[in-house]
Amino acid sequence: MGTQSVDLVVIGAGPGGYAAAFVAATHGLTVALVDSDPKLGGVCLNRGCIPSKALLHLAKLIRETNQSAHHGLNFGKPEIDLNKIRVWKDSVIEKLSGGVAHIAKKRNVTVVNGRGIFQSSNSLRVDSANGQSYITFKHAIIATGSRPALPGAFDLGSHRIMTSTEALELADIPNRLLVIGGGYIGMELSSVYSALGSKVSVVEAQGSILSGADPDLIRPVVKFTQSNLESVWTSTKVKSMKSSGKSIKVSFENDEKIWEDSFDRVLVSVGRTPNSQNLGLENTKVQLDDRGYIKVNSTLATADSSIYAIGDIVGGLMLAHKASKEARIAVDNIVGETAEFKNPVIPAVVFTDPEVAWAGLTETEAKAKNIAVKVSKFPWSASGRAMTFDRTDGLTKLILEPGTDRVLGVGIVGVGAGELIAEGALAIEMGATATDLAEVIHAHPTLSETLMESAEVYYGTSAHG
Repeated sequence: MGTQSVDLVVIGAGPGGYAAAFVAATHGLTVALVDSDPKLGGVCLNRGCIPSKALLHLAKLIRETNQSAHHGLNFGKPEIDLNKIRVWKDSVIEKLSGGVAHIAKKRNVTVVNGRGIFQSSNSLRVDSANGQSYITFKHAIIATGSRPALPGAFDLGSHRIMTSTEALELADIPNRLLVIGGGYIGMELSSVYSALGSKVSVVEAQGSILSGADPDLIRPVVKFTQSNLESVWTSTKVKSMKSSGKSIKVSFENDEKIWEDSFDRVLVSVGRTPNSQNLGLENTKVQLDDRGYIKVNSTLATADSSIYAIGDIVGGLMLAHKASKEARIAVDNIVGETAEFKNPVIPAVVFTDPEVAWAGLTETEAKAKNIAVKVSKFPWSASGRAMTFDRTDGLTKLILEPGTDRVLGVGIVGVGAGELIAEGALAIEMGATATDLAEVIHAHPTLSETLMESAEVYYGTSAHG
């Protein structure tokens, strides 16, 4: 099918890959974007962030209508049309994926559908249904992402065993669903399925769900699970699983007991695996660590001077916005501008009910690293806006540097925390102090006021804290 020559080839069209391709094109580079999926956007757009947030929106609507009777509004029991839900969800994906394709065309980025395999440090073979083609390049960026991990002990070859990919397809609403893994993906999907009517149980080997976040931010989520999920077993391991008729029989073990239970479906959410195999990396100088992640330096360059790597494939936080930022840094270095990915402020958001978000240094990290900090908290029970939502279960807190009062970290739990954390990330990035936050006039009544109020609590000047 011939050979084309470009300045940059990007392998993987997810949030990191397409961002790299589009930014590079604005610098005047000729760019080829290679992906085996005909729908651009990667896991995040097609099988992760976007479809899950669409379904979480529906879950939110169901819960709000159920709770509205408390406020004097009574709705009938929702009638769930799974087919229409799937059609709507897929339409969102189609629009966004089509938008990525449109921008690629507008930026003169050549999209090549197929699997990219390195032949050398400057040559890529692309295998597709139409045959093979070749791309020679000056530089390459690997952005092939990751996939859900499915340990062999859980892979029974049964359609009743799901990863997040299958769970988001929403084939049915199981009566009883077991979620293995209490991380952010497991807890978000637990929220979706419980709202749709499944009796959901979560099993987590660690001592707490969402173990990466501060305990005080997790408490409202734990309280939610106690009233909305069937069971949450922490410090508990799955000993074994086996198919049993139309169900999956699961054996559990913790320090207190061993027991069995049966479920209609099981969602395995125990992490992700980098897509670093079968890329022909052995034909380059690119190196992998012992977990299969590509080794890069602070400029996102690999051990091969012509090849960079970004996103999930290099490890660290597996977040779309991290990959997008890395894309810009990699491209900057390719075009000769000095840029490094060092100590970035990366906000993290868990879209549970309520949402949990944090940026910068957490209180847990500060304690683990013996970093002296001051902590100021503002409970949403004192927020007028939270009261109008009837959601006073939130909390906003600041992690401050003693002496300077510089904002080192921000943590928020509550409705809309994912939106609010942007101000926290900006404050950290700009080197703002608690005084800066306190003196910025925030609109009233809003939840954003809780950041200002947290700063005022620190100085003892809050009118509400």
